[in-house]
Amino acid sequence: MTHPDSPTFTLGELAERLDAHLIGDAGRRVSGLATLRDAGPEQVAFLANRAYLKDLPGTRAAAVLLSPELGEECPVDRLELANPYLAYAALSRLFDPLASRAPAGIHPSAVVAKSARLGERVEVGPQAVIEAGATLGDDVVIGPGCVVGADSGIGAGSRLHANVTICHGVMIGERAILHSGCVIGGDGFGFAHDGAGWHKIAQLGGVVLGDDVEVGSCSSIDRGALGDTVIGNGVKIDSQVQIAHNVQIGDHSALAGCVGIAGSTRVGKHCMLGGGVGLSGHLTICDGVQVTGMSLVTNSILEPGVYSSGTGAMKNAQWRKNAVRFKQLDDLAKRLVRLEKSGRGG
Repeated sequence: MTHPDSPTFTLGELAERLDAHLIGDAGRRVSGLATLRDAGPEQVAFLANRAYLKDLPGTRAAAVLLSPELGEECPVDRLELANPYLAYAALSRLFDPLASRAPAGIHPSAVVAKSARLGERVEVGPQAVIEAGATLGDDVVIGPGCVVGADSGIGAGSRLHANVTICHGVMIGERAILHSGCVIGGDGFGFAHDGAGWHKIAQLGGVVLGDDVEVGSCSSIDRGALGDTVIGNGVKIDSQVQIAHNVQIGDHSALAGCVGIAGSTRVGKHCMLGGGVGLSGHLTICDGVQVTGMSLVTNSILEPGVYSSGTGAMKNAQWRKNAVRFKQLDDLAKRLVRLEKSGRGG
C-alpha cells in the first residue's frame, strides 16, 4: 500500500540499504509496497513463499524482492537476496508513514506532572496523562488517551498507540511498541480464601520489559506479587494475550494471540507459543521450545523441540465416538495389564 506521505526511494538506494543485487534501472523511483498481484508500477513486491510463484509472471510491480534462483522467472526489475522476507520487513519500516512523521510535541489537553522527566523530541497526544515521577526517553511517542503511571520509565524510541495503560512502577526498554488497549502492570490475580470469601493480596512487584518488545492490542501483563514480571529483549506478544504475575519470558520468544500464562511460570529464550496455548503456573519451559496452537501445558518442558496437545477438528459424529472411547482408556489399559500378566503366568 502506498500512503500519500510515504517517502520515495530509487531502486539503487534500496539495493544499497538491503545489500541486494539489483537487475534493472537503479534510478527508478518507488513509493510503496504491495503484493505481487496488487502492485503497481511505483511499488515493490516480494516473493518469499513459492505458493505465490503463480503471481510472478503477471506482476506489474516496479521491482520484486526474490531469491537468486527465481530471478530468471521475474518479468520486471528485481532485487535478488538470500532472504526476501527479511528484506520485505526492512522495507516495510522504510515506507511506514508513522516512522517518518515529525513529532507533534505535547498536546494542550495532555496532563503532564511537574515531576515527570521528558527527553528530547517526545510527543504526548491528546488527553494522555503522564503521572508524577515518570520518565520518558528521547523520541518517545505517547498516543491519545494513554496513561503512564507514577514512577514508570519508558526507554528511548518507544511508541504507545492510543489508549495504552502503563501502571505505576513499570520499566519499559528502548524501541518498544505497545498497541491500543494493552495494560502493563495491572494487579496480578492474587487472593487468599478464608473458607467463606476471598481476601485480596496486594501486588507489590512491578513489570520490566526489555528492549525491542512489542505487545499487541488488548493484551495484559500483570505486575508481580513481590518480585517483578520480566519480559526479555526482543519478545513479540500478539493481541489478547494474558501474562500473569511473576512470569518470566526469555529473549526473542514469540507469543501468538490468546496465549495465557499462569503465575510464576518461566519461559525460555527463542520459544514460540501458538495461538490459544495455555501454560499452567509454576512451570519451567526451557529455551527453544515450540508449542503448537490450542495446546495445554501442565508440566514443565525441559528439552527443546515441538510440543502439541489436544486433537484437530473432525466431524462431530466421529469426535463423539472418540470422546466415549477416551473415557474407556483407563479400563482398557488395566485389562491389557491383566492380559499381559496372565500370558506371562501361562
